[in-house]
Amino acid sequence: MAKVTIIVINFNGEKYLKNCLKSLSEQTYKHKEIFFIDNNSNDDSIKFVRENFPHIMIFGNKENRGYAAAANQGIKASSARYIMIINPDVILNKDYLEKAVKKMEIDHRIAAISGKIFYYDFLKNKKTEIIDSVGLHCFRNRRVIDKGQGEKDKVRYDVSKEVFGVSGACPLYRIYSLKDIALNDEIFDEDFFMYKEDVDLSWRLKLRGWKSYYLADSIAYHSRGTGALDGFDHLSILKNRKHLSKFQKYHAYKNQRLMQIKNEMLSNFFQDFFPIMSKEILILGYMLFKEPRLLKALTEIISKLPKMLKKRKIIMKNKKLNSQEIKVWLQGIK
Repeated sequence: MAKVTIIVINFNGEKYLKNCLKSLSEQTYKHKEIFFIDNNSNDDSIKFVRENFPHIMIFGNKENRGYAAAANQGIKASSARYIMIINPDVILNKDYLEKAVKKMEIDHRIAAISGKIFYYDFLKNKKTEIIDSVGLHCFRNRRVIDKGQGEKDKVRYDVSKEVFGVSGACPLYRIYSLKDIALNDEIFDEDFFMYKEDVDLSWRLKLRGWKSYYLADSIAYHSRGTGALDGFDHLSILKNRKHLSKFQKYHAYKNQRLMQIKNEMLSNFFQDFFPIMSKEILILGYMLFKEPRLLKALTEIISKLPKMLKKRKIIMKNKKLNSQEIKVWLQGIK
């Protein structure tokens, strides 16, 4: 049977580790190994793993390398056919991995798969029926959301299907597919550091002709802290910003623009010019009046532009979908 490497990327997540690692160790799918990559935490995360889960391989980084670099580190250390990258605040049902691998083995065009992810109330230590993600959904203005987030579970979310992309909470990837879209030996873009790297990867996979898939009967729970939205209108998004740190806002803004520079086909951009530019003007105006310190992100975007254009050249050269085929995913038609 196919071997799976599970990569847990951690930074000061000790309080989550017991539930997460227990759920990974108890998976019914046995052909697996677990890597624990710690990005220089200042809590006792490594000590906890070493004492309580001795079968897990620990990688202790001496600096915070960011999510993307840590993910690449784990992928390079693996010789498995499949890679699962998981946040420490995620708990999987025992058969999550078994069901996901089975589906990947049936359909070899699936590059990434994720199940129905519910919100886990960490304060009350209990599961909920509130959706965290049933896949990524892209609007015409290129805002990408976790579909279903904040909603109570509904019958329509019981249908498995291809999606634009999958959440970075607990995706299972086909290693061949990841290597197929690598950019200069980087699978996840290390210029992102963290945030939006799952969306960027999903977009690149889609351009290359790979499928991302939502598997409704694989169940997981995510103890998402900041970042969960009560709605997707402009007012809800602005309210949610109050809960985000300056670090989160900075990297989220920067990486969204870098991602669009790399992956946007010009014909699709011009078709959706007004929705895209309306959003950009709105965000820029908000930053000018409310968060002027974030404007320094523009400086970094400009400094990285030559590098992004080189990556864009590779992506556009290797893409398999044409503008009409990718359009249905960028406009949320499917």
